Amino acid sequence: MKKLLIVLALLPATIFANEAKIDVSAPIDMSNHESLQRGAKIFVNYCLSCHSANYMRYNRLQDIGLTEKQIKDNLVFAGEKVGETMQVGMSQKDGKKWFGAAPPDLSVEVRARGADWVYAYLRGFYRDDTRPSGWNNTVFDKVAMPHVLYELQGVQELNHETHQLELVKAGRMNLQEYDAFVGDLTNYMAYMAEPKQQNRKHTGILVLLFLGVLFVFAKKLKNEYWKDIK
Repeated sequence: MKKLLIVLALLPATIFANEAKIDVSAPIDMSNHESLQRGAKIFVNYCLSCHSANYMRYNRLQDIGLTEKQIKDNLVFAGEKVGETMQVGMSQKDGKKWFGAAPPDLSVEVRARGADWVYAYLRGFYRDDTRPSGWNNTVFDKVAMPHVLYELQGVQELNHETHQLELVKAGRMNLQEYDAFVGDLTNYMAYMAEPKQQNRKHTGILVLLFLGVLFVFAKKLKNEYWKDIK
């Protein structure tokens, strides 16, 4: 049992030992509904063909300002109902056969990896002819996923001397536009991982305000009871 506990304690370090250090900050702002709406559209158009989001229902997008009609008209393409979860038609078996590894569900990817990791990952693809897909990633070495956004970002290559990415073929977006694009996507994925995060923050603030007012009255009551005791 003692050996098992030691193995379990070291497991997270083993899993992430080969992952690069993240030195960028994702532009996360849960109050920016326009960014979240753009991110939802990007997710549905570019991610949902391979990755599911089994813990996220379409109708939760009403919390970020979309109407049921907008969701039906712009985000539901395969006959799903608005109350259903964001599922994908590709099976886990097919995903493993085609990509070498089944694409993970992205419902809680930001909670598992962190928003900065996801943001850096989406910016870190580069050409690598040694990989089956022709792509690799500076954040996730030997990744199975191809770079589905390369037409937007362009083609990058890794300079093995400086360990920096260099753009060798421009995409449809410049650097700032692409960073904003994946920033919106990361922002939405962060929201999707914890849809009630903003509500919890608001509730927490109200609770703290209530406790602050209660403290004032409690302090006055305490002083009144003990005023004659020296």
